[in-house]
Amino acid sequence: MGNDGPGAGAEGSVRAVKPPPDRLYGRSRGHKLRPRQQVLLDVTLPRLRLSAGLPAGPLWLEVGFGGGEHALAQVRAHPDATLIACDVFENGICSMLSALVPEGEEATAPLPPNLRLWTDDARILLRDLPDGCLDRLFLLFPDPWPKARHAKRRFVHPATLPLLARVLKPGGEWRVASDDPTYQAWVEDVMANQALFTVADAAGSRPADWPPTRYEAKALRAGRLPRYWSFTRKA
Repeated sequence: MGNDGPGAGAEGSVRAVKPPPDRLYGRSRGHKLRPRQQVLLDVTLPRLRLSAGLPAGPLWLEVGFGGGEHALAQVRAHPDATLIACDVFENGICSMLSALVPEGEEATAPLPPNLRLWTDDARILLRDLPDGCLDRLFLLFPDPWPKARHAKRRFVHPATLPLLARVLKPGGEWRVASDDPTYQAWVEDVMANQALFTVADAAGSRPADWPPTRYEAKALRAGRLPRYWSFTRKA
C-alpha cells in the first residue's frame, strides 16, 4: 500500500474529495472456490440472507465482516440483538459459513436466529433501511484505499455520514477501527468536520467488549497500531 504523495488522504483533502462512486469495493472473489465453499454459498447462504422485513428488538449492522469472527462473537454474546452482517467477498462469506455448519450439514445445521447476511454493497441496504432503526453500527478494519485518488471509495466519507446518521437512532453507536495511518488521519479529519456525531478520542487498544478479528491480529503481528473510535449519533 502506498500514497500518492505526502499527506494524501489526510487533513486538507476531505472537503475537496469527490463523492463516492456507485461501488466502493473491488473484487468479490479471491481464489477459485472449493466444492465445499460452493455448497455453502448455494445451500447455507440462502438460509441466512436478509429477507423482507426487519426483526423486532435491537438491530446492529456490520459493514465488511471479513472472516466473520467479530460478527459471530457478537451474535453469540448478545442473543437479544439481531446483527446484519454485510460483505461482498465470497471467500470471506464462506469462512463465516464454514464456522457455522459442519461439512455435510449445510442444509440442516441450526443457525443463529439473530444473524442475517447481506452480500451486496452495504450502502444499498442502508438507503432502504427506515429512519432510526439501527442501535449499533460496526466498521472494523475497512479497506483504506490509501491512494489520494481513491479517497472517494472510503466508507468513512463526508457524503456518507448523513446516510449513517439517518439510520442510527439518537444515541446509537458507530464503532470504527483501522490500523492504516492514512485512514486513521482521514477518519480524524472527516469526523472533526461534521455535526451529526459526538466524537470521542480514539483508543489505542481494543476496548474489552470489542471482539478481535483476524485483521487486527495481522496488523499487530506486522507492528501496525490500530486505533478504535466510538461515535455517538446526536439527538
